[in-house]
Amino acid sequence: MTDTFFGFRRADGRVGVRNLVAILSAMDNTNPSAERITSMVRGTAVLATPFGRGQIGEDFEVTRRTLAGIAGHPNVAGVLVLSLSLASGEELAARVRATGAPVEVLGLQESGGALAMTMEGVRIATRMVLAASELAREPCPLRELTVGVECGGSDTTSGLASNPAVGRFSDRLVDSGGTIILSEPAEFMGAEHILAARAENPEDARKIFDMVRWFEDEAKRNGVDMRGTNPTPDNIEGGLTTLEEKSLGAIAKGGTRPIVEVTDYSEPPGKRGLVVMNTPSAACESMTGLAAGGAQIIIFSTGRGNAIGAPIAPTVKVTGNPNTARTMGENIDVDVSAILTDGETLDTAGERVWERVVKVASGALTSCEVLDEQQLSVSRFGPSV
Repeated sequence: MTDTFFGFRRADGRVGVRNLVAILSAMDNTNPSAERITSMVRGTAVLATPFGRGQIGEDFEVTRRTLAGIAGHPNVAGVLVLSLSLASGEELAARVRATGAPVEVLGLQESGGALAMTMEGVRIATRMVLAASELAREPCPLRELTVGVECGGSDTTSGLASNPAVGRFSDRLVDSGGTIILSEPAEFMGAEHILAARAENPEDARKIFDMVRWFEDEAKRNGVDMRGTNPTPDNIEGGLTTLEEKSLGAIAKGGTRPIVEVTDYSEPPGKRGLVVMNTPSAACESMTGLAAGGAQIIIFSTGRGNAIGAPIAPTVKVTGNPNTARTMGENIDVDVSAILTDGETLDTAGERVWERVVKVASGALTSCEVLDEQQLSVSRFGPSV
């Protein structure tokens, strides 16, 4: 039984499974420079959002917390922050420096234009990547892993095969002292009472009910009845018949262990074990929140197929649909369709998910990484002013 993986030990004690230099654009007007730098320097990853200016209140705080969480991720060895001015860049850089990672800041106005900032950014990023390349992986216990679990393009095979197989992985990682973050509370609807009953304290049980109710009430406020529009046409075409069927399949990927904590979007867990994070159902937004919350790896279960992965956190794609495994094989990391076609047991399939994730934690690439199917999308809650 594998009980360790090979990771990068960071200054604050956390462990990374990747060793990237993040080029963080603090606001929309420096995104092109961040993308140019990333295209010119191998070993870097661009973190850019269409927003970052004109946001207020909780909306602004969530954006800052999310960007700082991804830039300060344990998979990141160094960070270059780009912003319109040094002052606005330093505001975000200060949050990242708390992790102990090296951080440098460039301001567009102080640099004297986009091209000047790009070239200076290339020089800084090159130095950071060279320094990061000297770091070596070392054996680390599995309890150091935090894995986010996500699903999309769900169908009948999701609830029967891929999500339960991922659930076997989740239970095993929790039993090893690690952390699983279960996302998408809107997908709990009709099964939220089952999760709430597993919460270790009444406050977290209440939060689970409140999160599901908030999504339903917000949808109604905008003229949408979630109970009438779920399952979606895509889910129905894939064979799902009821909201409860979809929800029971969705929660299966979190396993069966007690829920130790419920966190807000992009908020890092304070406890090890099974954690629920309040994320929207849209895959890119949800995975961005998981990565910002410290998930070193994300497992994405898909029935009908979904190719997208998260930035910074390598995303392992699992399917139980033999047709998807055949037609989208280049996007799938673990095919567990033998559960349905050849009588493979969930335990055996879960073991294969386990072996793949441990390999990815030690450096093996995912399909999303190889094909650069990665997208950052920070949730918004209000207009810009």
